Amino acid sequence: MTVHYELNGTLESPPARSDKPRRPVMPAMLRGAANRCMNCGQGRIFDRFLKTNHACSHCGTEFHHHRADDAPPYFTITIVGHIVIPALLAVEVMWHPDLWIHMALWVPLTLVLSFLLMQPIKGALVGLQWALYMHGFDPDAEDDLPPVPLPSERTT
Repeated sequence: MTVHYELNGTLESPPARSDKPRRPVMPAMLRGAANRCMNCGQGRIFDRFLKTNHACSHCGTEFHHHRADDAPPYFTITIVGHIVIPALLAVEVMWHPDLWIHMALWVPLTLVLSFLLMQPIKGALVGLQWALYMHGFDPDAEDDLPPVPLPSERTT
């Protein structure tokens, strides 16, 4: 089967891409996962466990406008579940341990893996957003948050 398209008029080229430099995605995600600035690789992304710094202390790249939202916990749950559930099932099939042994093994392992993976996953997502000029990382984009109405404009 062959598909033919007929065009009326001339074929126009797609709109020109912006002059923004291309940012490498994988190095940005790896730097973010390592708690390093996606731009320079020197400064730290996180001030506390999951609280991002306002900007890089070395190069000044701003981090405060990222929109990771619920993605880091979602990916963490998915990854930890894909590690813990097969291991739990393998142990159950091979050794048939008592329930208290399962609880003593899998609850702490799940918690430790969740806490160990949450920050690198969030850093990688912030790095991805930076590399793809998403949200506030695009200097030419309009603000993606709606304007806050003035008190006189609010309805009561």
